[in-house]
Order: sequence, then structure tokens, then C-alpha cells
Amino acid sequence: MSLTRAERTIIVSMWSKISTQADLIGTETLERLFSCYPQAKTYFPHFDLHTGSAQLRAHGSRVVAAVGDAVKSIDNVTSALSKLSELHAYVLRVDPVNFKFLSHCLLVTLASHFPADFTADVHAAWDKFLSIVSGVLTEKYR
Repeated sequence: MSLTRAERTIIVSMWSKISTQADLIGTETLERLFSCYPQAKTYFPHFDLHTGSAQLRAHGSRVVAAVGDAVKSIDNVTSALSKLSELHAYVLRVDPVNFKFLSHCLLVTLASHFPADFTADVHAAWDKFLSIVSGVLTEKYR
């Protein structure tokens, strides 16, 4: 699956807005993930998962930064996220379905933060892009 030129433009344009609120969006995305998919908490036994905790904010920031790395390397997401893929597959052993859950939670968070900008085309482009990101993060499992 690859992105069209129009989808790439949408992703990069929307990223310029997302990046200004990256920490907040990352934190809210993780809070939503742990609320909707509590089984994801098993990968964070050492974290304080209470709303707004410092550890949640820090990890949320790292998650959105990784998405930013993928946006910056939109033509080669595999290379941009290769080390992260290895970490999650070989060291952390995260169940691959969690990347889909996280992608869904990020889409909902983006829609709530940017309701006027989050049109059907933006939603479709970001859904496709996050599917690519999820695919890259799970490719080491194969």
C-alpha cells in the first residue's frame, strides 16, 4: 500500500498542526488506548497510568514523535521506524494488534482536536498512513 501525492500532502499539512500539540495529543491517545483497550496496560507494569501522569505524558510524547519521524520520512517509513519495530518485536514483545488499537485511538484524538480540519479525506489519508506505520512496526514479527 502506498500513499498518493494528494494523501502525502494531506498528511504533511495536518502534521504541521499536530506537531504544535504533540505532547497533549500523545498523552490523550494513550489515555484513550488504556481506557478502551485495558489489556494494553500489561506492557506498562512499571508506569503510573493515572490520567496526566508524567510517565504517560513522556511516553505519549515519544509515540507522537515516532509518528512525526514517519511523516518526515513519508517516502521511506520502513527505514524511519526500523529500530522501533525491532524494539517492540524482539525486546518488548508487544502484541501486534496493539498498533492497530493505538492507530484508532490516535485518529479519534486527532478528530477531537481538529474537528474542522478532520474531513473525510483527511481521515482516510491518516487512516491509510497509520496502517502503513502499523504494518512497518509489525513486519519484524513475520
